[in-house]
Amino acid sequence: MRLFLQRLLTKPVINLANKWSSRPDKERVDKALSNLYQSITTEPDKRGLVIPFDSKKDQFVIFSDLHKGARDGSDIFAMAEKNYLAALEYYDQNKFCYINLGDSEELWENLIATIKHHNQATFEKEKQFLIRQAFIKIYGNHDVYWDNDPLASINLEQIYGSQRVKIYEGVILKTTIDEKPLDIYLTHGHQGDLQSDGNWFSKWFVSDIWGPLQNYLRINPNTPANNNELKTEHNSMMYEWSSKRKNMLLITGHTHQPVFRSLTELEILYEKLNDAKIVNDNKAIEELSRKIDHLHLKGKAPSFKGYLDTYFNSGCCCFDDGDMTGIEIAGDCIRLIKWRYKGRKESERIVLEESKLADLKLK
Repeated sequence: MRLFLQRLLTKPVINLANKWSSRPDKERVDKALSNLYQSITTEPDKRGLVIPFDSKKDQFVIFSDLHKGARDGSDIFAMAEKNYLAALEYYDQNKFCYINLGDSEELWENLIATIKHHNQATFEKEKQFLIRQAFIKIYGNHDVYWDNDPLASINLEQIYGSQRVKIYEGVILKTTIDEKPLDIYLTHGHQGDLQSDGNWFSKWFVSDIWGPLQNYLRINPNTPANNNELKTEHNSMMYEWSSKRKNMLLITGHTHQPVFRSLTELEILYEKLNDAKIVNDNKAIEELSRKIDHLHLKGKAPSFKGYLDTYFNSGCCCFDDGDMTGIEIAGDCIRLIKWRYKGRKESERIVLEESKLADLKLK
């Protein structure tokens, strides 16, 4: 019966969930991002941190949207847990600072006690970064509890022990590239989304309608194929905001759609195809066309003329095949990376895209 209902209801249920999960408003997005940036720069440590760093020596890894759950049918993180543990082991050994961009815990569908019980291994790995003072936790709309509940600090202490955790809404990394200042502004990205930014109806829909349905049908809407598309409306708004800022990169999560240099995977393929056509590289044209046809229906290629490399999205750590994506900043470079399963027991790190910070096209 469950399999029959999965086939029958998966598509309409996901469409309904998408309808009620995102409704960004450009004016609200612009205002929220601007106000938060201003607040962090004028009053550091109140809503966010300002961190000067050496782009040649310091290393950061950014993950978002784990949605740790109760290991039941609605727990979309369960498949990725082993990849996450392997990734944190790698980054801890290599002395990265870990920035968690929010929605780490699925607290719209679960009680905090349930999350603590089923995710002890992941919290222990995160604790290793705290011991090194290399863990920054930012809240998202699904774990805003960490910011606004009076018992949050007690629960954080119970989870991480004596290692104190302060919760932020954003972080600004400051460095200099070729004698020019560069700000890397990080926040979850739900700000300005009418369905996520403090909306009680969305929370009720997820916890009382979508959650039980998802649990019974065992549906994970986060398929890698969903990201082989043009940017979502919310990601496009984030890009538009970032493209108007001088010497700045914006990195968010929230949409679960990886974006690198302001482009999705499909958009990057189109850009490379255009470059190959300019130099008449027939072999590259054939290979890139094949990849595009595999990901996307044929149609008129979008134009990316004039795009700046100002917006990045870390994707998520809850794809239905256990894959997870993130952003690395290290060695004067920024990278979009994926952690995936190699065989049944091993996890491997793949660099999907990479660019020197000095090569990014900024305003």
